[in-house]
Amino acid sequence: MDIIGLVASELKIKKEQVEATVSLLDEGATIPFIARYRKEKTGSLDETYIRDISERVGYLRTLEARKEEVIRLIGDKLTPEIEANIKEATTLQAVEDIYLPFRPKRRTRATIAREKGLEPLANIILEQMEDPLNHVEEFLSEEVETIDDALGGARDIVAEIVSEDFKTREWMRRITRRSAELEVNVVEKKKNLPEAKTYQNYFEFKIPLKNVAPHQVLAINRGEKEEFLTVKITVDSNSLIQSLKALWLKTDAPHTEQLELALADCYTRLLAPAIERDLRREMTEGGDKQAISVFQENLRHLLLQSPVRGKVVLGLDPGYRTGTKVAVVGSLGDLLATDTIYPHQPQNRWDESKAKLIELIKEYKVDLITIGNGTASRETEALASEIAQETDVAFAIVSEAGASVYSASEIAKEEFPDLDVSLRGAISIARRIQDPLSELVKIDPKSIGVGQYQHDVNQKELSEALDYVVESAVNHVGVELNTASWSLLQYVSGINKTIAQRIVAYTRTEGPIFLSIGNNPLSYSFINATYILQK
Repeated sequence: MDIIGLVASELKIKKEQVEATVSLLDEGATIPFIARYRKEKTGSLDETYIRDISERVGYLRTLEARKEEVIRLIGDKLTPEIEANIKEATTLQAVEDIYLPFRPKRRTRATIAREKGLEPLANIILEQMEDPLNHVEEFLSEEVETIDDALGGARDIVAEIVSEDFKTREWMRRITRRSAELEVNVVEKKKNLPEAKTYQNYFEFKIPLKNVAPHQVLAINRGEKEEFLTVKITVDSNSLIQSLKALWLKTDAPHTEQLELALADCYTRLLAPAIERDLRREMTEGGDKQAISVFQENLRHLLLQSPVRGKVVLGLDPGYRTGTKVAVVGSLGDLLATDTIYPHQPQNRWDESKAKLIELIKEYKVDLITIGNGTASRETEALASEIAQETDVAFAIVSEAGASVYSASEIAKEEFPDLDVSLRGAISIARRIQDPLSELVKIDPKSIGVGQYQHDVNQKELSEALDYVVESAVNHVGVELNTASWSLLQYVSGINKTIAQRIVAYTRTEGPIFLSIGNNPLSYSFINATYILQK
């Protein structure tokens, strides 16, 4: 397979652009680095094109490797026709369909029938030229006592042969995908539970399979997982059985009765359940892909918010019983003061809390108040509004998603080892408006709250996608090597967590680092980092 040519054709770009990009990726260059500093080689391809090339080439290389492995596994049973089919396959699904008849499997009804010597009778049924009833008595034995047993066993073999035929499987999958409907119903005994109301849109839900939206797929999957919904794919079975017959019955063949019975059994018992699993998996993968794309877009916007630099910020992490946590952060993000106030129920120490905040504002010349948007946010906003009228200090509501995760993290412990974990969240809330990127990279991207169904999608793919967004954002903005935290430096192309921690340790003890690429051949990990850090 000409992978480079195929990708170039699919993306409608020049083959030389794909070839140059793949070469750079194989040498260790990262996507952000290539997009920004190797435009002359790629023909000015942007990150989207480069990432598409990376993903598609990766898939096609995996496909080629799987083809070779399947050819090896089939071994002596490999025929020129099967080998040609494998080599012509364009998807992993197609390769697995071809491999299916050769895959080691548990004992099936067909396996047992073969052990009883019924395969020649099955072949007669498949050929359709002779009446199986004229030969069936030849196959009777102690293990096959009756004619019905012999014919039933032979039909089991035929059903398995048909169900494992890769062309049949793909054709039936395609028809089902086009004509089936997704039917969802509520589990009646749970219908009136409060938790079930989340899924009330799907209590009696039916829609053509091809029209199901990605967010609906994820919602339905979650409802099914939590056992509030039942889900099935419905189709006109008779119509599909007729389609199957059209594939396998020979024109004017004199003896098709047993084959027709086998085909009906094949569809109902083997093909339909397998195709339903395949299509449900396809739907879930599509839903995951769309949801992850939304996660990526939202996270990128969040990370690249304009920073409010040079301001002293008072951060409030609202709460009721345990109080509202307070942190005053200097213009460079340094912690100046912390406190806890109790303006809300059950304590209701409103005036005392307001006075304490005004005192902190005056003492540290606070420019801005930030309020986390969680529990008691609106009540705390009312408090900030009163303070703003008396001090002329503005306030803003910020997302507090992930603040509690940061509070208990390794990074927070390192930054504030002697500070109570409950107060660290207020620091994060204050810093988020000063430098969103530098603060949010300290938190697992999945905990920042940038999309729905984050626990329902493929976790590996989600983590990889969000890590890429963080890396892209960091490399887009650039990093000041001698002042950045290791949590930010680790996302610079070519630098990992260990190297980032060593850089920070060095700058703290030895002083600033000055970078120079020079004329010597260097590894791409160093070149990637050097270009980004010098931005």
